[in-house]
Amino acid sequence: MADRLTLYLDLIRWNRPAGWLLLLWPTLSALWVAAEGFPGWHLIAVFTLGTFLMRSAGCCVNDVADRDFDKHVKRTAQRPVTSGRLGVKEALGVGVFLALCAFGLVLTTNRAAVAWSFAALAVTLVYPYAKRMVSMPQAVLGVAFSFGIPMAFAAIQSEVPPLAWGLLLGNLFWVLAYDTEYAMVDRDDDLKIGMKTSAITLGRFDVAAITAFYGVYGVVWAVLLDAPERGVWMWAGLGGAAVQVAWHVWLIKDRSRDGCFKAFRLNHWLGLSVFAGVALSTGLGAGAA
Repeated sequence: MADRLTLYLDLIRWNRPAGWLLLLWPTLSALWVAAEGFPGWHLIAVFTLGTFLMRSAGCCVNDVADRDFDKHVKRTAQRPVTSGRLGVKEALGVGVFLALCAFGLVLTTNRAAVAWSFAALAVTLVYPYAKRMVSMPQAVLGVAFSFGIPMAFAAIQSEVPPLAWGLLLGNLFWVLAYDTEYAMVDRDDDLKIGMKTSAITLGRFDVAAITAFYGVYGVVWAVLLDAPERGVWMWAGLGGAAVQVAWHVWLIKDRSRDGCFKAFRLNHWLGLSVFAGVALSTGLGAGAA
């Protein structure tokens, strides 16, 4: 039983929290914006746990979909499904269980959030197969990793206003930036097996494109959230993110595996910086109860 649990934890990347934190920070930011302040502990718990569960379920689906490709990639060859230590049906069963747990959390919110959760699930299921069909599958991942934003607005306002979609679009560019860094780690292996990624599509323009993606993300969020009106805390959050962007670009400039992977793993701190700016400029204790 203990050995099985270890496999399940490995399957959902338990020891690599950066993945679900990348989803969490923009989702929490959206909660604060939608509530115009503190959104209440119930919604914070629902979206924090839901984010972790859905990211874990997504890992199960992704590993099953990519099992025949991952065996040819150094970094992923020993994943439980790819290595044969965990069966396909069992991995999918774990994913279904986790998704149902997440859905149970959404049921404690409202009808609008429940309705949008089906769209979020659909995008999560589509992404693993996008890598076979589109040259920039990271854009699909960008939608999947940003869908907590409209769901947060739906849970608080019972609708998804244009602001939510604008923030999702901006956040999509952040995902493009960090997941292209991630794709740069495996570029040589992906070329051999015919996998489509943004790192391959962008070629020698990868570093410049990543820098531009970061810039679009920062500008869109600054404009939509009216950074000048929000004041010093918002600017501090965005400024902290900008400093980190400069560091990430420095890490990836030589396109080394270690540098690119380190830049990817550190992106959750960038998200935390932006969230801190949003929360502090909006009010940690104000807003919805």
